[in-house]
Amino acid sequence: MIVTFSIENFLSFNEEETFSLVASNRLSGHHKNHLVPIPGSDEKVLRAGVLYGANGAGKSNFFRALSYLRDMVLEGREKGSGTGRTAFRFREDPEAPSLLDLQFIVRDTLYRFGLVLDDEQIIEEWLIVVKGGREKTIYERKTDARGEVAVHAKGLRNAGKKLCALATIGGPKEQSFLATIGWAMGWALNKDDLSGPIYDVLDWFTHQMSCLPPDSRFMGLGHTLLKEPTFQLFASEYLKASSTGVDSVHVSREEISIDRLKATFSSDLIGQLKDAAHIKPVFVRMPDDGREAIIEKAGENCYVLTIKAIHRHGTPGKIHLDFSEESDGTQRLLHLLLALYQLNTHGGALVIDEVERSMHPLLIRQFLEFFFRIPNEDGLQLVVTTHESNLLDQQLLRRDEIWFAEKNDKGATSLYSLADFRPRKDLKLDKHYLQGRFGAVPFLAEMDGIMKEAEGTYEHTPA
Repeated sequence: MIVTFSIENFLSFNEEETFSLVASNRLSGHHKNHLVPIPGSDEKVLRAGVLYGANGAGKSNFFRALSYLRDMVLEGREKGSGTGRTAFRFREDPEAPSLLDLQFIVRDTLYRFGLVLDDEQIIEEWLIVVKGGREKTIYERKTDARGEVAVHAKGLRNAGKKLCALATIGGPKEQSFLATIGWAMGWALNKDDLSGPIYDVLDWFTHQMSCLPPDSRFMGLGHTLLKEPTFQLFASEYLKASSTGVDSVHVSREEISIDRLKATFSSDLIGQLKDAAHIKPVFVRMPDDGREAIIEKAGENCYVLTIKAIHRHGTPGKIHLDFSEESDGTQRLLHLLLALYQLNTHGGALVIDEVERSMHPLLIRQFLEFFFRIPNEDGLQLVVTTHESNLLDQQLLRRDEIWFAEKNDKGATSLYSLADFRPRKDLKLDKHYLQGRFGAVPFLAEMDGIMKEAEGTYEHTPA
């Protein structure tokens, strides 16, 4: 679970800003089922966070910063490619380093992972265990002015030989030490080769933290529907209950020949597929119609999956439609349901940018209500950015779960919580938000003056 995330000099963030899901002690009696204890402390972390703001205020930049940090853990970087960071453009010192610092909970342990980096290299990196207000460093990595990387890893003394050797080498200056470890191990994470904290943190970033952009589509959606009847039943019932018109969903499978596969994809991709297919199925999309293709056993068994939506609408028989014919909102809902299903299955944190994209406000509210009904044994957490004011309801969310992003006159994003305002319990939050009482809404100019200018510029010619 995400506890805090701090950002400085990255995208639209200038000075350090912190998004905190530590529950406010002043709201101890509100939605107690939204709270999870923070290990080693008397505080609690919230199960949800909802970030509001005007267009261009920095909501999506918050999402991009978190996604960037995850990518720096999971993805390798070529030597000389730089870090790919985007600094705050209006800063007096554009060469100043950026800071990304995340606190999160994995298996009853509170960790802190962070980076200080510029365009060329990661200057500092750390992984820390926080317990009882005290910090124990697992490792600290620094890069000097010559680009030499040094890792100080007192917390890894009892780790395996390979991990200790990696700590001595340090890795590329533009790549995180966690990514260096993951790639050196071939991402076949083994507790015997890694220390407990390193294994837990890499496993969390790999399997328990998901960042979904607005137009995200899951590769493997059809495969999951086909292989997991529990998810197929859950998705069918949810879509039916949501008045989408879909009675159920199922997947049809059509075999394709290796010759067609070779004719469809490049030889380089075919080679990659053959190599990877020995380990697990490889998912690609057919370029002509966007359907999923699955390649297994080094290309010997290949087939295309088509998701079908079943409709009744009073007819005696069933009508089968390709799911691609459904509305954008229905398609997005099914992909979000897969994310929710995986979250419920594996635990972790799900972060969604513009959760309302293509979807009705009532469906978004239903999605959050359903999330809160899921038992919280594995520390499930949902963080979303949105414009949807229908969620601004104290019957649905705690005040400290509601956050705002707003830009100042220098173009920099600031973050603040609704808990700072102390509104009454019966206050209509959505109404007051749209009236600008909490900020984080567009400042709309007077349209009369604009219309007069337009009338003077464009003369009306009678027909």
